[in-house]
Amino acid sequence: MLTDHGIPVNIQSGAFRTVFGLLTQNMPFFMILRAVKGGLPVNATEAVSICRKKLEKVTPLCTDCGRICGAACCRPMEAEETGMLLFPGEQALYEGKPEWKIQKAGQDLLIICTGECDREERPLSCRMFPLLPMEDQDSVRAYMDERARYVCPLVPSGIQGVRPEFRKTIEDCGRILLENPETRSFLHHLRLENEALRTLRKDWRVTHGRQQDQTDTEYRE
Repeated sequence: MLTDHGIPVNIQSGAFRTVFGLLTQNMPFFMILRAVKGGLPVNATEAVSICRKKLEKVTPLCTDCGRICGAACCRPMEAEETGMLLFPGEQALYEGKPEWKIQKAGQDLLIICTGECDREERPLSCRMFPLLPMEDQDSVRAYMDERARYVCPLVPSGIQGVRPEFRKTIEDCGRILLENPETRSFLHHLRLENEALRTLRKDWRVTHGRQQDQTDTEYRE
C-alpha cells in the first residue's frame, strides 16, 4: 500500500491501524472500502459539484416534469422570498454571480428562487427534488422528501413515480455526499427533519381518522 506520495506503508503497523481506525470510525462499510482503495473523502464543494454534474441531465421523468405541474416547485410564494437550501460548500459555486441571491435561513443558507433560472446553475436541492438520499445501515437509499408533499404531483405515487435511473443517481450522489463530514452532517439533519415531518403527518391522520395513503408506507419499496 502506498501513500499519496508513493511511499510504502506497512498496513500491519500499529500507527497505521490507529490512524485508520480514527478515520473510519462510524463510517459506513462502503466508505471504508473506498478508503482502503485509496479514495479519500473530497471537500464539500467538490462533492456537491460532482453530484450536480451527475444530475445535470437526469430528471424524475423522461420528459420535463415541470410541464405537468406548471413548474410548481419553481414558483415563488406571493409576497415572500422562498428558495432552496444550499448544501455545505455550494455557496462557493455562486461567487461572482450577483444574479443569485443567497441569505441565511437559521444555520443554513437559502438561495432565493425567482421562478426562472439557467438550468445549468440550479442548486443541488433542485436537482434532487422530490427525493432525498439517506444513509441506511451500510448503504444509501432514496426516499421521498416530505417537504415536497404539498408541491410536487409525483409524491402521491411514491418512489415508483420517478424514473429508476433518477432514483439510482440520487443514491449514487448520497454515497458521494456521505464521504465528506460537512455534507454528511447536512444529510443527517435533513433526514431527521424529514422523519419528523412524516411522523407529524401520520399522527395527524390517526387523530383525524383519515386513511393512510400510499406514501405512508415504506417509500423505497
